[in-house]
Amino acid sequence: MTLAGLAWGTGGPTGALLGHTGLTPTATSFWRLATAALWLAIARRITRRGPARPVFAATPLRHLASGAGLALCQLGYFAAIPRVGVGIATVIALGAAPILITLAARERLTPSVLAAITGLTLLTATTGTTNLTGIAAALASAVGYSATTILNRNTPDPLTTAYLGFATGAAFLLPFAALPTTRSAWLLIAYFGLIPTALAYTLFYKALTTLKASTTALIALIEPVVATALGLLLFQEHLTTTSLIGAGVLLAAVATHASHE
Repeated sequence: MTLAGLAWGTGGPTGALLGHTGLTPTATSFWRLATAALWLAIARRITRRGPARPVFAATPLRHLASGAGLALCQLGYFAAIPRVGVGIATVIALGAAPILITLAARERLTPSVLAAITGLTLLTATTGTTNLTGIAAALASAVGYSATTILNRNTPDPLTTAYLGFATGAAFLLPFAALPTTRSAWLLIAYFGLIPTALAYTLFYKALTTLKASTTALIALIEPVVATALGLLLFQEHLTTTSLIGAGVLLAAVATHASHE
């Protein structure tokens, strides 16, 4: 699960680089899911998995809902950013998810979860504005992420589950598709689909077979810490004292919670 969080953390910087190529956030969301589905189709072929169609046909509503959740997670987050800023969008989208997942799974809301959300707030919510539409979009992103988490607990084949989710999610986002126009954009999309998406979500669904849903959601909060570190290295971004304290609180909360599992 920690590896999944680390892989997810490279997604933000990759998305930022794709923005510099002229690709819109919604088109980026489509290509992220579509490319991930392609990578996992290749992985399924290499590992000689059986046909995916019978797996989908066995529980079509679950896979459709999971794909819709993935699509909503992407669209909600990107719709929130221009309205409330990256910081507030991240706090709401990622911070609300552990609470929603804990409640939906009927698990106990621990002090570690609340401490991690506090750390996330200190780390990311340094700037932003209040906008009800943006807040609603960020909450929608949290709902989408929470839905795909709850729906895919204890899946017998995480790789196929992720493949079907991405393929379905990409189909929902197809109206927003636009072709990249540069070679660098295609290379970034290939990476975006492979590491922070195909690999990360497959590991995430695998972790859901052995860990509580709330625990996996909490450990996933290391994503913004990794993204912040990469921002410092790749984009010469500056880390404030408050953000540094937030990162420390978040990591400590995750470590404390994981040690009690």
